[in-house]
Order: sequence, then C-alpha cells, then structure tokens
Amino acid sequence: MNHADTTTAAHRPLRACALAASTAALLVPQALMGSPAAAVTPDAARGPRGVTAVTYDLGDRAYRLPGTGEPVEIAGTVHYPTDLGKTPRPLVVQLHGWHETCADRAAAEARSAAELAQDWEAFAAASTKLFSWPCAPGTRPIANDRGYDYLGEQLARRGFVVVSIRANGINASSVWGDENASVRADLINRHLALWQQLGASGRGGLVGAFRDAATGKPRRVDFRHRVDLNKVGTMGHSRGGAGVTWQAADRHKDQWPTGVKVRAVLALAPAYNVMTEDMTAYEITKTPLAVLRGTCDGQVGREALSFAADATARSTAGFHQLAIPGANHNYFNTEWSPESGEVAARDDAAHDADRPGQCTEPGGSAYAPQLTEAEQRRVGAAYVEAFFGRYLGDDQRF
Repeated sequence: MNHADTTTAAHRPLRACALAASTAALLVPQALMGSPAAAVTPDAARGPRGVTAVTYDLGDRAYRLPGTGEPVEIAGTVHYPTDLGKTPRPLVVQLHGWHETCADRAAAEARSAAELAQDWEAFAAASTKLFSWPCAPGTRPIANDRGYDYLGEQLARRGFVVVSIRANGINASSVWGDENASVRADLINRHLALWQQLGASGRGGLVGAFRDAATGKPRRVDFRHRVDLNKVGTMGHSRGGAGVTWQAADRHKDQWPTGVKVRAVLALAPAYNVMTEDMTAYEITKTPLAVLRGTCDGQVGREALSFAADATARSTAGFHQLAIPGANHNYFNTEWSPESGEVAARDDAAHDADRPGQCTEPGGSAYAPQLTEAEQRRVGAAYVEAFFGRYLGDDQRF
C-alpha cells in the first residue's frame, strides 16, 4: 500500500480500487494461505513464536450510557506474545459492530417465522429478546468480540498486544446515528484508560481480572511497562468502524486518556451515518486511516469508501482504501459466519441462482466469485497486518 498511490486513489473510481485489491490479493505471501490462526510462520527477526490469550470482564453493568442510563459491559479478549520481553509493545484495539447480543435460538427462529408471515409485532418481540442486555437468565451472550481471535493471534505473532472489546450493551441500547459512534468511541477510551493505568503502574481495574481464554481459570500477567500506549492502533468493523473513526477524529483527540496516542486507524466494512450534516465530527487530518469493504457486502454500501475519503480529504497522513472482490460483510467476524453455528450467523451477500458460486451487493450487477469464510479472513488479515505493521511497527516492506 503506497502512500502516494492511495492518496490520489481516494477519488478514483471504485473499479480501480477493486482491481488494486484483487491484484494485491494475488501477491499475498504463501505463508498467509494456511489457516488463519497459523497464517504466519514467525521467526526471530519478525516476531515471537508463542501467543497467549486471556479475557477480562468487569461486569455487564460496568457503566451506564450518559443520557439513557442503559448498561454497558467492560469486557474483552487479549492476545499477546507469550514472551512479552522488556520492550513495550504497540497496542491494537478491536471493536465489533452492531449484531445480536443474546444467543436465544428460539427467539431467532420465531423472528424468522414472523418475518415470513409479515407479523411485525411478533418480529419485534423476538428481536427484543435477541437484542437485550444483559441477557435473560439462562441465555448466554454472543461473544461478538471473539470473532476476531484470528486477527488477534496473527498480530500477536508479530509482536503486538491486541485487545478485542465487547460492546453488546451498546448494540442493545437505544442510541443510534452519530451518537452511537460517539458512545463506541467512549467505550474505546474507557478500555484505553484501564490499559494506561495497568501499563504505567500495574494498578487499576484490570489487576487480577485476567482469565485464561480457553479454561476460564485466573491467570496472572504482568503488563507493567510492556504496552506502549504511545503506539496505539484501532480496528473497527461495521458500526465499530464508525466508532474508531470518530474516536480518532481531530475534534475528539482531547478525549483520549492521558498518555495515549492513536497512530493508525483501520475501518473494516464501516457503517457510517452517511446522512450526518457534520462531517467535521469524523474528520481526520493527521492519523493514517485505511478502509476496507467487500464488493458483496450486504449491509454496508459503497458510500463507506467515499465517506472515509471525504473524512480524510485534508489529511497529511496516509489514506488507503480497498474493495475486496467476493467478500461480504459478516465473514470478517467468525461469530457472525454460518460455519460457527452461532445464533443469527448468516451470509449477507446477494446471490443469483443463474450465477452459482458468485455474489454481489444487494441490487448490484457486478458479480464476483464469492470468497469462502476462510479465504475472506485470510485476505482481510493480510491487509490488517500490513497496515499496522507499517504504521505501528515501522515495517516499510508494506
């Protein structure tokens, strides 16, 4: 991704960007063609071999949204190099988008049946169960933050500490539009404040909160002076993409916790409120931004690319945009993808019975061979790694 090329490419036709992404995908190193979890074979010069994963959860009602009082959790999944070493490592924060919060399979089936019957009262009742927070007793929450474990592991192999945060309380809230982007940005800042305190002094709300991601048993991890809060990257998917753009915008930098510097922002299939009348709320002029979208995205239109280009129109930093042929919206998150078997997981691309194996966006006419879940994540992960490697790791190969 060359800065000179992508800066001018911001106003090229979408087709040019799509061709660039397709060509670049052919150039992805062979090491990236294996399973996402083992996509890179690290060596001593490029990154640590071992990766450890822990979780933390400070409660489903850790804080209340201003104005509405609705509860939001403070919870996340952390991937980090098992050997943290002595040099502080860049931090990447990942934020998922709008999706069902509770794994109520009966409610999901009732909603589908109500939609077929056009019984909108029953549809709304079932949706309320799927989008509640906290979830009803006996109903587990959908772990939307775990959908990017493959990215967390890959980036941790490259030497990053990666935190994927959960935002189910925001998804279940009544907050919409730009205010939704704002509260997502606030959630990011709350997590960053906890990490800044933990990294600087070994104190704060995260002390004693870590648990092994596989067993759930308590795990002690010493992150003191091991996380570089001066080198933070953010990645947001769907509505999370709007959240990370808002959080990094010039107007909102004063809300970053003391000692935190966001150096790179990646919006993955971002769902912006394109009807906003206040573009300056998203304007970024000094922080590199990348935006990725699949050509078969059934939830986010092509305006996601143009909106990001407008937000960075006066930027003196890097701007990169990529349209990935054959990629939909949901496959970037494993929890939202059908192979997971999770409640409400689905393929959101549009299909035509006369074009088997191909897809397009809803109402679109430009068909492409659809990527499988694994293929889409491998391509997406390659670009995510390249972007953060360049701007947080100073890796000029990318």
